[in-house]
Amino acid sequence: MRNSYESLSKAISDLKEKGYNRDFNLLETGVEDKAAKKIHNHDELNVVKFYRFEGKTNPGDNSVLYVIETKSGEKGLLVDAYGAYSGNISKEMIEKLKIH
Repeated sequence: MRNSYESLSKAISDLKEKGYNRDFNLLETGVEDKAAKKIHNHDELNVVKFYRFEGKTNPGDNSVLYVIETKSGEKGLLVDAYGAYSGNISKEMIEKLKIH
């Protein structure tokens, strides 16, 4: 897995080729895989890596790409805005997604 990417779209494309093909959506207590109609709680997730992307002209374009593996073996990606526009999530999910 690369240390960085020049754009979010290139990162997603490369990581999908590496098998991270599930599209996860952030929920209050976990992530949802809409295609599989399955919700994974925070304790079922392992954040393998994350990538930050900052908008060059618009601070609202800031995002984080999380590379996630579940305890049941699914591999996928979660794209989330960060900063003032982040949504409400549980304390457990905040800890799980905390950037160290």
